[in-house]
Formats: sequence, structure tokens, C-alpha cells
Amino acid sequence: MFRLWLGRALMVWGALTLIGGGILAGYVALRIGPGDVARVDHATPHDVRFVLNWCELGESRIKRVVHSHMSPRNITGDHLDAYAIEISNIEPHELKKKGPYHRWYRGDEVPPVLNDAIEFVGGWLHEIPWFPPDTELRTDDYYVYPWAIEIHGVKPTAAQLIFIRPSDRMVFYFSGKT
Repeated sequence: MFRLWLGRALMVWGALTLIGGGILAGYVALRIGPGDVARVDHATPHDVRFVLNWCELGESRIKRVVHSHMSPRNITGDHLDAYAIEISNIEPHELKKKGPYHRWYRGDEVPPVLNDAIEFVGGWLHEIPWFPPDTELRTDDYYVYPWAIEIHGVKPTAAQLIFIRPSDRMVFYFSGKT
């Protein structure tokens, strides 16, 4: 009886080990193979519509995606996604709305935590050279909508920010995690 139970237990253990090994091999192959590349300038208006919906401007304004960068995901969630989106219109009063959790801030009037998050964006510009530099984002030419900022200690380690430059109706989205 014990031998029968032991034999079945070892067969189950062997099957689970085989399945786990297959999953691990597939993951490793994906990480070092062709699936582990950044997708540059492949985003469509459908892919980026969440950006304008999050900041309550609405996806119907999207004219075109000028630039995009979507990195592969690390097992810990590390990534860099960024978009430059041309929109059809923006009215100044839309950037003045204030909500309980989210609101637009003029680039030269950001609170300290948002200033640190914009500095965090600046550390990624070597991968997205078309994105406005953090010094420019801190001017009155831009508005920023903080969607999420993750802080460990006193510095951001992840941020999701939406920037708008009303002068030419450009929206820039940044999502990065280290």
C-alpha cells in the first residue's frame, strides 16, 4: 500500500516539476529571445486613449501618436512607457479644474513631491530623446497631471505622469519604474 502511494506521489511530483521546468524555460526564452525588445513608435490612438481618459480630457481629442516607447516588462515590474500625443484642442479652463485626488499643476508651480517625480522623469531621457527635458517640464509652458507616484524612502522609484503643452496641443505621458 505504501509503495503504491509513494509511486503515485512521485509521479505527481515529477509531472509538476516537468510543468514548472517548461514554464521556467519558456520565460527564460521569452526574456532573452525576440520577445524582449522595446516597441518604439508602434502605438496607435487606441493604445494611448487611457492617457486622456485618466486626466478627464477624453480620448476623442486624439489626432495622432507622434512618438511612443514601450519597454519589455521585468519580472519586478520595472519598465518605461512614454507617449507623445497630438490632440485636437485644449481650453485653458480645463487645466484649472481641481479634484480631491488629481488635478493639473502648472510646471513652475508644482509641490515638492511632484518636483521630485519630474526629476525622476529626467533620468530616463536617454531612452526617450524626444520627450521634453525635466527642466523644460518645470516651466509655465507645461501642465502636469500626477496619476501615480511611488516613493521608497524619500525619492520616487516609480511615476505615472501626464504632461500637456497647450501651445501646440501636445500631451506627453510617462510611466517608469526602477
